[in-house]
Amino acid sequence: MVQRVLIVEDEDVIRMSLSENLALEGYKVTSVEDGEKAITAFKDNGADLVVLDLMLPKLDGLEVLKQIKALDMTVPVIILTARSDEVDKVVGLEIGADDYLTKPFGMRELFARVKALLRRTQTLIEVGQTANPNAANNDVVAVLEQIQLGDVRVDFKTYRAFKSDKELEMSVKEFELLRYLVNRPDIPVARNDLLDEVWGYNSYPTTRTVDNFIARLRQKIEDTPDKPRYIITVHGIGYKFVP
Repeated sequence: MVQRVLIVEDEDVIRMSLSENLALEGYKVTSVEDGEKAITAFKDNGADLVVLDLMLPKLDGLEVLKQIKALDMTVPVIILTARSDEVDKVVGLEIGADDYLTKPFGMRELFARVKALLRRTQTLIEVGQTANPNAANNDVVAVLEQIQLGDVRVDFKTYRAFKSDKELEMSVKEFELLRYLVNRPDIPVARNDLLDEVWGYNSYPTTRTVDNFIARLRQKIEDTPDKPRYIITVHGIGYKFVP
């Protein structure tokens, strides 16, 4: 099956170059030049991956990212940034982008990241389809499809989470981070390992990003976030999940 890539870039030369090179790599490419067209194209045709410039006319890249993730949380998004866009880059990553490239960048680097993200997304889908829904462990049911943490239920297959009957807002990276820890109960995992395994490679400038994600997860799944029950800090190393 041919994988679909949506390119959102207002600079004509870059957009054409990306389109031509990705098409030569065998992808089905749709390209648009502004944020409004990006949302329309995604709604009409969908995509297996989005390459998204942050500086766009009509609708800026961060807003496009939010809307795309609202439509499909699982679609991987690579944001394109200028060297001076450090704040927007970090914000983009923390609200749902899967990776970033800083302009100028090489096509080989882009191809490698596109392939890595598409491969990881496909692996997550396959893992979810083969999960065993019958495993149980007291108040924590840790399986690849679903986990129950007290009154919080997390469904990794549908990327939905509920606390009692109220749905929680969680990003794809929060789901993936939690699943990675859940599948390694009582095993301390270093921050750098989390960056490598959950994000694919060390995309972030510092490991504080992991700490920020962990803090947000605790706010959502822990009854007392400052005294966590499930996601425990291992000082000098990182974090572990305690069932």
